[in-house]
Amino acid sequence: MTKTPPLPPTRPDNETRLDALASLCILDTEPEAGYDDLTQYVSEVCDTPTALVSLVDRDRQWFKSAKGFDQPETGLESSVCAYVVFDDNFVEIEDLSTDPRTERNPLVTAPGGVRFYAGAPLRLSSGEVVGALCVLDTKPRKLNDFQRRTLTVMAGQVVNQMELRRALEQAEVLKKEVDHRVKNSLQSISSQIRIQARKARDMSVQTALRQVEARIAMAAALHEQLYRSADGADVDLAAFMTETARILDGTSPPHIHVESDFRPARVNAIQASAIGVIVNEFATNSIKHAFPEGRNGQVRFSCEAATDGSLVIEMKDNGIGMPKDTSAGGIGLAVIEASAAQLEGRWELQELGDAGTGARLTFPIAPAQ
Repeated sequence: MTKTPPLPPTRPDNETRLDALASLCILDTEPEAGYDDLTQYVSEVCDTPTALVSLVDRDRQWFKSAKGFDQPETGLESSVCAYVVFDDNFVEIEDLSTDPRTERNPLVTAPGGVRFYAGAPLRLSSGEVVGALCVLDTKPRKLNDFQRRTLTVMAGQVVNQMELRRALEQAEVLKKEVDHRVKNSLQSISSQIRIQARKARDMSVQTALRQVEARIAMAAALHEQLYRSADGADVDLAAFMTETARILDGTSPPHIHVESDFRPARVNAIQASAIGVIVNEFATNSIKHAFPEGRNGQVRFSCEAATDGSLVIEMKDNGIGMPKDTSAGGIGLAVIEASAAQLEGRWELQELGDAGTGARLTFPIAPAQ
């Protein structure tokens, strides 16, 4: 005798709902503890052996979490959750074997098949229902009001997790796009400045353009450290200053080398920017004044943590020293002092005689912003 086929879902699907489901980017992903905890919880509250987070696709239902069920998915002919989706409402069937919608369902007609089903819709904030949080049993039964409310509330928590996941993934995509655009913009500006510097015949113009190029490269280095940061708010100071020293060394005359030796430390983006300005200004003044007539020299930066938790940055060159008028009132020094004030720190310029010029910056570490 020919078997009567199972009944299909009661209403045709629609592309808007399927697009909403696809936008979650959750189908066929690995199990996650957050969803498994929810199915375990509703299984215990509803006193059922099985609980599922079921997502109803075009021709299948796929389970993001399956407590007490060993199949990752089934066809729609085996889906009761499809009725939750298409009826757009909570569905409870006390005995699946006597309900016309499910009496021929393969999961019901199989030996030891399921008999009870209750499912709450997984309704997105857009209003589309993409699946159900459901519980099943092998014997007919009925939920009480508290169990129904729990199933409905937990269905909302499932949706919250799915939509949060999507928001985080979209934010990551946006972050990558912004990073790409910022890098391209900085590279373009840097290239234009480099071309202008090569064309310039006046050495003072060349020097000024190289300093601008170094500042742009330093901004790019800060951006890179922020992008690499786990929370996008704090900076690996050692990595940032290593790159800053490399940039300054690359834009310095061949007879002058810039080095850094920073111990691991993390600072917020505002602090990193201020430190970068100070280091850049010190190096610029040293390169300009401390090594006349092609004299070989070195500019070096180092950083240590003080016993009170503050950071101490030492800046030194081994040149002839900066002129008195430059160290006393130049624009560069004003910029340094303003940046030190922004750090709520203390800036001290030191004359080292024949050993060159030094400076010390001490400031408290602030939390990431």
